[in-house]
Amino acid sequence: MIPERCTFCKGTLHEGTTEFIAKVADEIIVIRDVPACICDRCGEAYYTIEISKKIDMVMKDVHNGRLCCRPLAAGEVELTG
Repeated sequence: MIPERCTFCKGTLHEGTTEFIAKVADEIIVIRDVPACICDRCGEAYYTIEISKKIDMVMKDVHNGRLCCRPLAAGEVELTG
């Protein structure tokens, strides 16, 4: 169940779409156009159970090599000092 307010900043949630981003080994996986309720203050995304299950299925297919991902340029830096 999705809350009415953001649990982090208490902002208002609105229906929209977002990107789900995860790091798998040395690869960054981006799932675009994911339906979500998004906080108007901090941008935190909340997913329904159905959408979470779809994300899990996509990530499982990525892990098992059954889904061919388009290459995505990304940079990585370490936060120091």
